[in-house]
Amino acid sequence: MKKVLTERALVLLIGAVQFVNILDFMMVMPLGPDFALALDIDPAALGLVGGAYTFSAALAAILGALFLDRFDRRSALGLCMLGLSAATVGAAFAGDAGELIAWRLAAGLFGGPATSVAFSIVADSVPRARRGAALGAVMGAFSVASVLGVPAGLELARLGDWRTPFLAVGLLCLAVTVLVHWRLPAMTGHVARARSAKLLRAFGALLHKPTALGAYAMMATTMMASFLVLPNIPAYILGNLGYPREHMGLLYLGGGLLSFFVLRECGRLGDRFGAPRIAAAGTALFCLSTALFFLGSPGEAGIILLFAGLMCANSMRAVSMATVAAHVPDEHERAGFMSLRSAVQHLASSAGAGLSSLMLESTPRGGLDGMAGVGLLALVLSLFLPPLMHYVDRRLSL
Repeated sequence: MKKVLTERALVLLIGAVQFVNILDFMMVMPLGPDFALALDIDPAALGLVGGAYTFSAALAAILGALFLDRFDRRSALGLCMLGLSAATVGAAFAGDAGELIAWRLAAGLFGGPATSVAFSIVADSVPRARRGAALGAVMGAFSVASVLGVPAGLELARLGDWRTPFLAVGLLCLAVTVLVHWRLPAMTGHVARARSAKLLRAFGALLHKPTALGAYAMMATTMMASFLVLPNIPAYILGNLGYPREHMGLLYLGGGLLSFFVLRECGRLGDRFGAPRIAAAGTALFCLSTALFFLGSPGEAGIILLFAGLMCANSMRAVSMATVAAHVPDEHERAGFMSLRSAVQHLASSAGAGLSSLMLESTPRGGLDGMAGVGLLALVLSLFLPPLMHYVDRRLSL
């Protein structure tokens, strides 16, 4: 018989789920040069391998919005994690680019819904007064994956080959799946009401609810603003600003550690002072850092400070949006809402990265022409978050 999970233990368990899920996604591109050489993949086509996960995760999130709330949360999460584990292990045995892309498509089909169910479990289980802190702790898995997981994966590839990290993460995912089945209690309180609602009518409600639309708009504008600039930072600071290549690892290590602590603290501060205030502060920091980063000419010390500012700003905005969004749906529609929000996140991220590639041109020195315009557009889009969050939060309090 399962013991009742304490709130802290549940947050740690869902944090472990998020860690392996995020690590599965994040480790692929750093390993790109290794499997490109081994599988004879054109380096220019590596984006297809990374994009396969994002595309299928967005598709699965839309489909998951129709069905996820009709099942026990524990069973749904366990199935998603089991599928993710199988797809990741399968990728380790890919013999060519087509097989690898197919396995990454499969990973996205399971990994995307796993995130939606995981956040739904936290929102179902943690009282509203402490929900921001709990979500901040779970979202800290992103930073842990950045700081510890990705370097560990690269070291495994060095000691073995590119297949070793896929096998390790797949088996780790399986271990977490077993832990979920063993420790997480059945969560079916939402099922009866979800199943009593007509499928398409329930889906339509998620698209017409004013607070839900506001939450989707928050996610779309913020993620698009972030991904206009984030994928281009390495090329920009190396080719345009002359930042030393040998210091890149430390830059991301420091940024990941900082974002981990910011996520946790801002979750608590959001519970105390209100998520909209944290979002407004994060937006101000993002605008300032973006303007100085891409419209100015910072030196090496300035690059470190501004990169840290961007990482902090993104963490502040992310945990604020997650806290407010968790209050939008009723329990019986929570996983469906989270799935649609996840789909918006993936599509907006892809749109931001794609738009920046159209606006930028490479320089002979490996830098980027046009980052001032990209940074300005990101700054303008980021300004939508505070009024949108104020609108959603005010309607929720009525």
